[in-house]
Amino acid sequence: MNLPFEDAIKRLETIVGKLEAGETPLEESLKLFEEGMSLIRYCQRKLDEVEKKVELLIKNEQGEFETKPFSLGSNHPGNQA
Repeated sequence: MNLPFEDAIKRLETIVGKLEAGETPLEESLKLFEEGMSLIRYCQRKLDEVEKKVELLIKNEQGEFETKPFSLGSNHPGNQA
């Protein structure tokens, strides 16, 4: 699948809307569900790739800037409670 992330999300939103409406025949619902799951996996892979590329720029004790890997699970300035 070679689709821009934003287009994949839009398609996924369309699929969810159709499935939530409950007016789609069973066979079509199954196909939409399978397509949706494929889109979810694709989007997750894209997000994982981006997360590996993003780094935080942090000032160390000497006042110099250094980069640190960014992780949504780590304790970084944007993730403090």
